[in-house]
Amino acid sequence: MSKTKVGIIFGGRSGEHEVSLVSANSVINAIDKEKYEVIPIGITKEGQWVVGADTIQALKTGDVSNLHPATFHTNPKQTGVIAMGREHRTLQNTGQNVQLMLQDLDVVFPVMHGPYGEDGTIQGLFEMANIPYVGSGVFASAAAMDKLMAKTIWEKWELPQVNYLGVRKASWDKDPERILNLVGEDFSMPVFVKPANLGSSVGISKVKHPKELHEAIELAYQFDDKIIIEDGIEAREIEIAVLGNGDDLIVSPPGEVLVGGEFYDFYDKYVNGVSETQIPADIALDQAQKIKQVARLAYQALDCAGFARIDFFIERNSGKIYLSEINTIPGFTDISMYPKLMEAAGVPYPEVIDRLIQLAIKRHEDKEKLKMTFESESDWFQE
Repeated sequence: MSKTKVGIIFGGRSGEHEVSLVSANSVINAIDKEKYEVIPIGITKEGQWVVGADTIQALKTGDVSNLHPATFHTNPKQTGVIAMGREHRTLQNTGQNVQLMLQDLDVVFPVMHGPYGEDGTIQGLFEMANIPYVGSGVFASAAAMDKLMAKTIWEKWELPQVNYLGVRKASWDKDPERILNLVGEDFSMPVFVKPANLGSSVGISKVKHPKELHEAIELAYQFDDKIIIEDGIEAREIEIAVLGNGDDLIVSPPGEVLVGGEFYDFYDKYVNGVSETQIPADIALDQAQKIKQVARLAYQALDCAGFARIDFFIERNSGKIYLSEINTIPGFTDISMYPKLMEAAGVPYPEVIDRLIQLAIKRHEDKEKLKMTFESESDWFQE
């Protein structure tokens, strides 16, 4: 029996490039090599797709000179291909010298965090190429990545959230004093300032004093042109892992991040972390059930598929539960919160990878059953 060819795609142009490399390395090490043939595919910070030996290490160093430019097209019967990257934007006739074609793969597994990987852009490419891919589709990926959009949808579903404000950079540049005054009127310190379209706590600041707000906003705008300012309530940080498509979901028990610093930031997650995790979280049974219920609804409200990690707050004084955000391609090392939560739900890390690939193939098969053309007895297009 031939192995299923899985393209593991990592890197990318986002600020979470390095995080992606760590996650991808864990997936490649843990995947069942007896069942799957792995093809590592890297995307440089400049947007060039590359394949070859030691792709992850090459992206870490930034020296991809020994790798091959990766190419793709949407019709395997044609020899014209489009090579990806700034320096390869023209249609080329490469004959038999094609290094990679997406159609050579049975499924792709994007292990990419943040813009250009988790935001629906690369998912659109896979849709155009008509190839199965792990994770949520174009809309769910885009909506989940844009925290303001996700919050808007969740408001419609009446899911609990903290007070927040979205600000575009054009509004900030035009009149920063108005924004600062608005925050002063509608919020009390502390507040969190974060880019609207980024994850892994990149660009996030906890602002304790009004004089720190201007600098925090400027920092967030270095990573996105739209930011979110939200109440910095005194809260416990709770996370849930979800696996599945549609209504057939595995929802993990809640886990808690026991934050060692001011908040669970990038360095705490990936560099020299002092925070710890507790799974299951030491919370009341009714709170755990409520969080799992809200997590399921948040996942379904955005039409997510495959997997996601959903983050919550429990306010320490009141015990109120607030939905924070959703990550459709969460940190995916073997020590990341998502695999730990799934293991607590009875699904070990290698099995999570296997299930995600099978969910991707099944979702694609179901979509292939849908009609792509419309036929009618009426002559719709005849005069």
